[in-house]
Amino acid sequence: MSVKVLIVDDSAFFRQRASAILSADPRVTVVGTAENGKVAIEKAQSLRPDVITMDYEMPVMNGIAALMEIMRLCPTPVLMFSSLTYEGARITLEALEAGAIDYLPKSYDRMAQGSGGLEQVLVERVLTVARSRVSRGGPSIRPAPSVSGLSGTTPLRSASALNKPLAREPVRQVAGISSAPRPGSLSKQIKLVILGTSTGGPVAIQKILTRLPAKFPFPILIVQHMPKTFTGAFAERLNQQCQIRVREASDGDRLEPGLALLAPGGEQMLVDARQGGRVRIMPGDERLNYKPSVDVTFGSAAKAYANQVLGIVLTGMGADGRDGARMLKNSGSVIWSQSEQSCVIYGMPQAIAQAQLSDHIVDLDNVSTHLLSVLGC
Repeated sequence: MSVKVLIVDDSAFFRQRASAILSADPRVTVVGTAENGKVAIEKAQSLRPDVITMDYEMPVMNGIAALMEIMRLCPTPVLMFSSLTYEGARITLEALEAGAIDYLPKSYDRMAQGSGGLEQVLVERVLTVARSRVSRGGPSIRPAPSVSGLSGTTPLRSASALNKPLAREPVRQVAGISSAPRPGSLSKQIKLVILGTSTGGPVAIQKILTRLPAKFPFPILIVQHMPKTFTGAFAERLNQQCQIRVREASDGDRLEPGLALLAPGGEQMLVDARQGGRVRIMPGDERLNYKPSVDVTFGSAAKAYANQVLGIVLTGMGADGRDGARMLKNSGSVIWSQSEQSCVIYGMPQAIAQAQLSDHIVDLDNVSTHLLSVLGC
């Protein structure tokens, strides 16, 4: 059965091109289009699509307002289109917080050129978002089809409510993984906490960091797959919402207690233990799929801090972080991974668990609590 898509955009050209690209794939059926948010709400209720692609800037009703109303009336996985600007980043972050599953940069030039790469990305992103199902009572999971590669089966979950508690489910015991880390067990070992994530990460990171006290006694590094124009806006947003300090990392920044440094998009963030601990920002290597890459930051931290790192792998597609986590584990550091039931996409954490690198599998709602407990805060 093909995935049913509703395309929402005030541009007739964009609606036509997106429809043509998606309809060309037998796995997708475009069931309708809408020129503004008000029409989108009506068609979402009547057509019951599996996925809605949503623009922000539209007459009558903008994309955020329409998204919020759709989530209230007929919750549906939404893929937002965003401009690669600071304002576009700010709006996209609001959309993710309001319930959108993922986003794609919007480019009329690439649409007009009929780029094969863009067509493939759009189709695959729609198919990925379609595996997520949302409901008024909170996110739920339906089995996703198996895919080849390290990610295996990837059930998805919506990040539609930042502060709504997820259902508590028992953590499975897998290959010696602990279900409850001992209070204070890492207080004398850990000197650095690193969070690595991709799709679903902005909401996950926000949920974790907003629950930490201003005097959190350890430095934090964040690696989020995100374009350069987005990471600055994301860091500013987090800094406004959190008690700890958050900023986009610059080359030479010191590692400081109560400070979270976000890796800049398009570049790599490395850890240097000299001079009390600093980060180094390097140009993104074209040979690497991810810029920034969790593997790169984890790997450098393993060399710089050996057994003194707590690496936490959160929601995201693929397996970035697995190789770096293996280096951290081999050096004696500790690795946590997010539980399947609390992930938007159970890809990166699944790769960690399948490689038997997790010391602890934790629900997103419990990460900050366990973090404060094991570090003796």
